[in-house]
Amino acid sequence: MASHGRFHNPVEAVLTGVYDFFKRKSNVRPLTSSDRLDGLNVLLTGANSGLGFAMAEEMARRGAHLILACRGGIPEAGEKLKQLTGWPHIEMLPLDLSDALSIHQLCDTLRDRGTRLDVVCCNAGVTPAHSRRSKQGLDEMFMVNYLSNVILLDRLLKDGVIPNAAFGANSKSGAPRPRIIFTSSDSHRDASAIDFEEFGVYQDYGVKGSINNYSYFKLILNTYATALSRQLSASSGEVDVSVHAACPGPVNTNIIRDAPLLLRSFLKFIFTIFFQSPAKAAPPLIYLACAPEIEGQTNWYLHMMTHKPMDAKVYDVQAGEALWKKSFLLAKEMRLLES
Repeated sequence: MASHGRFHNPVEAVLTGVYDFFKRKSNVRPLTSSDRLDGLNVLLTGANSGLGFAMAEEMARRGAHLILACRGGIPEAGEKLKQLTGWPHIEMLPLDLSDALSIHQLCDTLRDRGTRLDVVCCNAGVTPAHSRRSKQGLDEMFMVNYLSNVILLDRLLKDGVIPNAAFGANSKSGAPRPRIIFTSSDSHRDASAIDFEEFGVYQDYGVKGSINNYSYFKLILNTYATALSRQLSASSGEVDVSVHAACPGPVNTNIIRDAPLLLRSFLKFIFTIFFQSPAKAAPPLIYLACAPEIEGQTNWYLHMMTHKPMDAKVYDVQAGEALWKKSFLLAKEMRLLES
C-alpha cells in the first residue's frame, strides 16, 4: 500500500500530539456563559461516548435541542445526559456510518418529519487495528471517517434539512446561518496529496497502516470541507451555510479500543497521563458552533483554540473539485447514493 499519511506508527503520532499540546498558543477567546445555542437544532454524530458525549453535554447546557445520531448507547447515553444537565431536549437516533443504508434511514426520518437543522457536527470516527470492509465493501475507516460525511451532508442539504440555497432552494433568512462542523486532526498536516488512482480502493493494512490512513483521511476530509464551503457560498461571496473544522488536540477517549492489547495498554497509559479529558478538549468545537463573531464566515480551522490555516494542499481548488467529483462518482458507483 502506498504511504500517504503523516505518521507511520502510533508512538510517533502520540508523541507529536503531546508535543503540540504543550507548545499550544491560543489566539481565540475562551468560551463564556453568553455563548448560547438556545432553541437551535443540533445534530451530532458519535455522541454516545468520549469527545462527542462531552460536546453533547456542553451543548445541552447552552440550550441546544440535540439530536444524537449514534451506533450504540441508545437510549442510555441520552438518559445519562438528561440526568447530568437537567435538559429534556435530547433525542437519540440510530446511525451506523459504516452502512449507507443506515445513513439514508436517518436522513429519511429527518426529512419526513420536517426537521430543520441549525448546526451539524460530524464528529464520529474510528481507528481500527486493521482494515475491515464496510457493509457495502469499502474500507470501513475510509467510509466512517470520510465518505459517510459526504453522503450524510448531500442528503441533508438536498432535502433542505439543512436550509440552503445551493442544493435545497430553501435558504434560511437572517442570522444565525446554519453551521457544519467537522472534527478533524492536525495530523492532516504534511500528509501527501490525494491519490485519486487509489481513492476508495480497499487494501489490507494493520496498525501502522491505520495510523497512516487516519492522518491521510483527515487531509481528504479537510479538502472536502473546503470544497463544500465554496459550494455553499454565493458567487457574491455571501455565505449561505458556514463550514468549519477543528482539531481538539490530544484527547483521552476510547478511540484506541480496537488496538492490540499490549499497544492499547501502552497508549492508555500515555492518554491518561498526558492527554486532555473530553470535556477539556471540546471548547474549539463548541466555539465553532456558537461564537457570534464568526457569524457569516466560513472555512475556519481551529487547532485546539488556535485559529490558523490548514495544510496548503487543502486549499487547492483543482484538487477540491476533483475530490468532489470523485467522491460522488464512487458513491454512485457503489450505489451509496442515487444516480
